[in-house]
Amino acid sequence: MLDLVLAILHHLLILSLAGLMMAGFVLVRPGVSGAGLKTLGGIDASYGGTAVLILAVGFGRVFLGAKGADFYLHNPLFWAKIAAFAAVGLLSIAPTIAILKWRRQAKTDPAFVPPAAEVAKVRKVMLAELAVFALIPIFAAAMARGYGL
Repeated sequence: MLDLVLAILHHLLILSLAGLMMAGFVLVRPGVSGAGLKTLGGIDASYGGTAVLILAVGFGRVFLGAKGADFYLHNPLFWAKIAAFAAVGLLSIAPTIAILKWRRQAKTDPAFVPPAAEVAKVRKVMLAELAVFALIPIFAAAMARGYGL
């Protein structure tokens, strides 16, 4: 039963993360300001919290799940999945810093709008995050079918 609960939580959290990533990507656009920046800050914070929960539940699956740690720890696809997740996390740093900076500037100047060049740069990084994130379910599906062993 624990394995089922962990699997369900893991999948729901991953779907939530995908939704938060897309919501952030949609909000980071030319002209974003005021309430949009505040919403973006909340989404970004939720993104970070969800990522931490994914790691906790995911490693719970590794060490407490039915397949056992050997299934995961000796599979190169598991490590590819972890590497992709880490890459997404590293890519998310620059947008988070930009969003924090923009929100700080918007607090001191309510008319603040991030420069279009900065917005374009952040959107490119977020698009790269989404592309790398797409690898995670690919690796997971292959691993679940016995590839990599």
